Amino acid sequence: MDSAELDAALIDAHEAGDNRRLVKLYTSAANLAESAGEIDACCFHLTQAYVFALACGARQAGSLHARLLAHGREE
Repeated sequence: MDSAELDAALIDAHEAGDNRRLVKLYTSAANLAESAGEIDACCFHLTQAYVFALACGARQAGSLHARLLAHGREE
């Protein structure tokens, strides 16, 4: 999925209120940013994924939090 498709999917998921899909999409966006060396963008997307994971009780919340900690962005 390229960035334009990802942006469109994020908008669609927001409009649908699909928190679980938002976790997946924001995590994908974080992975893309991280692989491009864009750590600030990565952490922004990780934070969004983490918030939506907490909101819907997704099991990924722990691993998202760990990634934020690894980048020095939490606690």
